[in-house]
Amino acid sequence: MFSSPLSASGKPPSTRGASALTVQQWLGDGDEIALLDVREHGQYGEGHPFFAVHAPYSRLETEVARLVPRRTTRIVLIDDGIDGDALARRAAVRLQAIRYTNVSVLEGGTPAWAHTGRTLFQGVNLPSKTFGEVLEKAFDVPHMDARTLAARMHAGEPLILLDGRTLEEHRRMTLPGAIPVPNGELALRWPELVKEPSTPVVIHCAGRTRSIVGAQILRELGLPNPVFALENGTQGWALAGIALERGSNRSLPPAPAAGSAAWRAAKAAVAASAHAAAPVLSQAQAQAWVDDTDHTTFVFDVRTAEEFAAGSLPHARHAPGGQLLQATDLKVGVRHARVLLLDDDGIRAPVIAGWLRRLGLDAASVQGGIRSGLRLPQGPGAPACSPLPRHEAAALASFPARDDPGRPVVFDLRASQAYRHGHAADAQWSIRPRLVADVRAATSGDTTRPVLLLANDESTALCAAQDLREAGWNALSWAPADATRAAGWPQERTPDTPSNAESIDYLFFVHDRHDGNLEAARRYLEWETALVAQCAPDELSAFRVPLPSPR
Repeated sequence: MFSSPLSASGKPPSTRGASALTVQQWLGDGDEIALLDVREHGQYGEGHPFFAVHAPYSRLETEVARLVPRRTTRIVLIDDGIDGDALARRAAVRLQAIRYTNVSVLEGGTPAWAHTGRTLFQGVNLPSKTFGEVLEKAFDVPHMDARTLAARMHAGEPLILLDGRTLEEHRRMTLPGAIPVPNGELALRWPELVKEPSTPVVIHCAGRTRSIVGAQILRELGLPNPVFALENGTQGWALAGIALERGSNRSLPPAPAAGSAAWRAAKAAVAASAHAAAPVLSQAQAQAWVDDTDHTTFVFDVRTAEEFAAGSLPHARHAPGGQLLQATDLKVGVRHARVLLLDDDGIRAPVIAGWLRRLGLDAASVQGGIRSGLRLPQGPGAPACSPLPRHEAAALASFPARDDPGRPVVFDLRASQAYRHGHAADAQWSIRPRLVADVRAATSGDTTRPVLLLANDESTALCAAQDLREAGWNALSWAPADATRAAGWPQERTPDTPSNAESIDYLFFVHDRHDGNLEAARRYLEWETALVAQCAPDELSAFRVPLPSPR
């Protein structure tokens, strides 16, 4: 149940402010810190600090419980600085209400950060993307350009072509004939794929990072084969004017059976590689990490989704190893936290732990993995927001007609692009940061008017409704957005509403680079290769690899 954030005086509790210079010092002092950007995805993706993790206000309570599970963690909230950091301060009140005790607001928001001379980075997954560019130079990772590879394929030369991305991405578009092997699976599955030591191996992704990381994983496992990263991935392939394969139905090749010759080869390769430098903790050592209430420890099962669904350590979270490297900031919201990785083979988790350590995380694997007997606390439950009446399709069908003054005002809280593609005809689009203002405008400030919220999930509706309650509206209810169609409500498409400017939840930054927009692909690749030059020395020093000269 949600508890009001009001103090005994009836006013919101005071929120500490911190200057940009102070926050920069905190990021480097070695203590745990979560720098959370509470703006929506489109705003965050157009410019944020290097170490900022996205926790949008529209899903704040859900996201913060996942990203920052320890309630005493030092948290700094950042917004765009408008109206005296109003959004960040509102978010701080929300966090204090669910018992986060060490919350500050970055004074002046992103403009103040930029005023110190620091870059506000476009795009997402900044640490991982930058790490890939650092890695390529540090280890001189070999690459092959699209035209050279296409010529070799056309000539029928022996090649092993691997796609290091997720299976979903592979099936959307890939290089012709590529075998899907996500980077987190390479250490386990390569012996069944690489039979001849002279056959070149080329690994690709959509851009650069996973190609580079995947190639270096294979190189460090000691493959005698020539190993290459495909330069610029599928986007480079398209820019070279070569057709991609779309709709592949290929699946991951089978993993070697435990105890087989291929499995023993994989185990031996990991033991002899640089990945062995990552700690492998006993059950007792790992349990001490988990039980330490003064530090945050994330525990991830890095196997495939199918394996995780078939059974894992109770309360472990799923994070396929390759994607954990690619988008660490989506899983780990606390800088200087600890990370424990689990598998069932002693192959995949040690490799990913080694790479996370290079990325700057305090990571280790656990002896026995999912069978270690490690005892984990139960994860966060539903957001602590007050309950809300729910309507299914049958109830919606009996609602007053659209012209009836007793009909609720309807607001659709789904993603802006989903709203554009289809919604109930009388539903207005809104998003939590703007919802109170939008409802006030739609009702002329009449707080007695009933309001119906449409959402994909209950937590989104509950937390948005909390803002409306505190603004005076009490006749509130919600319904699943798709129930309106089942109830027979008229539907419509509005391709230009909400406008791009209003769609603060959607990142338009080269969003169509995989859909044939070659100029967008070109801009994206230029963005990736320019990341290192934009970084400050302390941002690059987080990585545990030889570094290029910073700007």
